[in-house]
Amino acid sequence: MTTTPIAERTTSVAARATDLSKIYGQGETQVVALDQVSIAFRQAEFTAIMGPSGSGKSTLMHCVAGLDTFSSGSVRIGDTELGSLKDKQLTKLRRDKIGFIFQAFNLLPTLTALENITLPMDIAGRKPDKQWLDSVITMIGLADRLKHRPSQLSGGQQQRVAVARALASRPDIIFGDEPTGNLDSRSGAEVLGFLRNSVRELGQTVVMVTHDPVAAAYADRVVFLADGRIVDEVYEPTADSVLDRMLRLSGGTPQTP
Repeated sequence: MTTTPIAERTTSVAARATDLSKIYGQGETQVVALDQVSIAFRQAEFTAIMGPSGSGKSTLMHCVAGLDTFSSGSVRIGDTELGSLKDKQLTKLRRDKIGFIFQAFNLLPTLTALENITLPMDIAGRKPDKQWLDSVITMIGLADRLKHRPSQLSGGQQQRVAVARALASRPDIIFGDEPTGNLDSRSGAEVLGFLRNSVRELGQTVVMVTHDPVAAAYADRVVFLADGRIVDEVYEPTADSVLDRMLRLSGGTPQTP
């Protein structure tokens, strides 16, 4: 494991949070979910966010992705400041600039795999870039299953459709909230491989919240949160190094190789 960043592939930033805070409640019931967090997500990089339950990892992702409001600070997607947008503008930005992959596949059962993949663009009245869409479909390996409905697909195949749906509109950044949480290890590895390849082969930017050191090892870097703050960050992670760091942060005893 190294704490020195990989050679900078790009200096462009897909998303950035600056002094971001999220506070619930008031007085004695006040809970600080995020405490002045500053972080940048570079283009063409795969970032995993980890931390114990209640650390703020999902809150951070939801605020940066425009799914939740924040109490103070700044969030930018590219050059756009989220705090300055009205509801309709924020909805348009999420539709055009951001892709989402959730633990639940969120596929419509009456639509085919292909129809589920292109649904966000269909709703927006946009035609997909055929060359890009073909590249995405080829990468996920479901070209022969595009006419099948979700009930005719395995869990891993359904999540691959969800990944393709997130990639299809070529968003500036993709957020994944425990995207392999409902999958067995083999299917999870396939989906994580597709996410990693989308970064390396397609230049996509991916931010994933996970509790799994094996999943985090697919990323270029891992950011660790505790009590609403970033407490560590490592590059070129391995499953063992991530587990060791998690144990250290939780006060446990690191495993000896």
